[in-house]
Amino acid sequence: MSLLITGGAGYIGSHTLKYFTEKGKEVVVVDNLETGHKEFVRDAIFYNLDIRNKIELDKLFKKHDIEGVIHFAANSIVGESMIDPYKYYHNNVYGMLCLLDVMKHNNVKKIVFSSTAAVYGEPREIPISEDNPTLPTNPYGETKLAMERMMHWFDVAYGIKYVSLRYFNAAGAIEDSSIGELHIPETHLIPLILQVPLGQKDRVYVFGDDYPTKDGTCIRDYVHVMDLASAHYLAYNYLLEGNESQVFNLGNEIGYTVFEVINTAKKVTGCKIPVEVIGRRSGDPAALIASSKKIKDTLNWELKYSSLEKIIKDAWEFQKNYINKWKERN
Repeated sequence: MSLLITGGAGYIGSHTLKYFTEKGKEVVVVDNLETGHKEFVRDAIFYNLDIRNKIELDKLFKKHDIEGVIHFAANSIVGESMIDPYKYYHNNVYGMLCLLDVMKHNNVKKIVFSSTAAVYGEPREIPISEDNPTLPTNPYGETKLAMERMMHWFDVAYGIKYVSLRYFNAAGAIEDSSIGELHIPETHLIPLILQVPLGQKDRVYVFGDDYPTKDGTCIRDYVHVMDLASAHYLAYNYLLEGNESQVFNLGNEIGYTVFEVINTAKKVTGCKIPVEVIGRRSGDPAALIASSKKIKDTLNWELKYSSLEKIIKDAWEFQKNYINKWKERN
């Protein structure tokens, strides 16, 4: 039997794919390549397929005898969701509905879902635990919460068990630099910072320095992408063992301001990184820091790469490696 990874050509999906294949799992990947990269899919059967295409998705389930799903396929840019909510509801929410319907018709009862800390909105307490109120401040977070609620009711009605992993800021790259974070356009802080020492930008823009934090910039919890991959593996095995549906936070449990991340990047790269402060972005909470106690206690999840310096170093090595390969091809 095979495991299906949707969005497996994307950033977190491709790292999770690598983790599972190294554990000996047979994996099938579907990705419409809107934001994913075919070159990141290795040691897996690949289909260039949108999960909203239920007819073709159903054929895939039957052909490969799918036993469970890890679901990454979704749009995930907060700012874009604020100006194009239709895109986010159609791709994220309708896409989940199509996937769950195909799972139902093929009697597939296990799904691990890539959720987000954006479901919490402006948190009432720090660190954020799973029982914190879910009040998203943007359509991206709203759609992810709708997807979680949809899974709950499919569990109640059809017995499809799920684990929803609400992770905080994914960062870093696998240590061999073969895959990493590569969005076009890039919107995530660490790769944006690294574009300056790579000569792709002349400065980093900081969105607001008037937040109620120690230096006025937003605080975020950065978790290494390979620690996220290991959590997906533990969550999937948890479902295979016949356990009940669960929601878990995934974070480092340490918050860093934007300026602290920039200063760490300066140290790692040995380069000057000019900064320009501009206005706040709509929908950005001041601070997001996880409590990961629940998943540590329940699944014995352990962080292997908790250092911000290590996270940025791995991201830096991937970015340099990718740029060098690009130069060789061109």
